[in-house]
Amino acid sequence: VQLVETGGGLVQAGGSLRLSCATSARTFSNYEMGWYRQPPGKEREERVFVASIMGRGGGTSYADSVKGRFLVSLDTVNNALSLQMNNLKPEDTAIYYCRFETAKTRVVSFGRGTQVVVSP
Repeated sequence: VQLVETGGGLVQAGGSLRLSCATSARTFSNYEMGWYRQPPGKEREERVFVASIMGRGGGTSYADSVKGRFLVSLDTVNNALSLQMNNLKPEDTAIYYCRFETAKTRVVSFGRGTQVVVSP
C-alpha cells in the first residue's frame, strides 16, 4: 500500500495542525492504521507510537503524551487517514509517519513522513 503524508509545518505552541495520509488502500477494514513520530536526534528505527485506529470497528488508541490533544480519524470520502493535533507543544516537534498494517498478514507500510515543528 502506498502512503503519502501532508500537512506538516511550523506552528507556535498552543496552535493546531491537521495531518493527512493519502493511501492507495481501498478497504480500510483490512488494516490497522496509525501515526508514529521520530523526534529530533532519533533514528527512523526509533519512531514512537502516537495514535492508531482500527479499520474494522473504528477503535482508537493514543499515546499518553497526546491524549486529549490529538484525534485520529478516517476520511473515507478522500481515502485518507487524518491526525488533528491541537494545543501543540514544543515536545511534539518530530517527523510524523503514517503507518498501515494489514490485519491478516501483518505486513507494515510507512509513508515518507511530514515534518512538524512547534516553536515555544
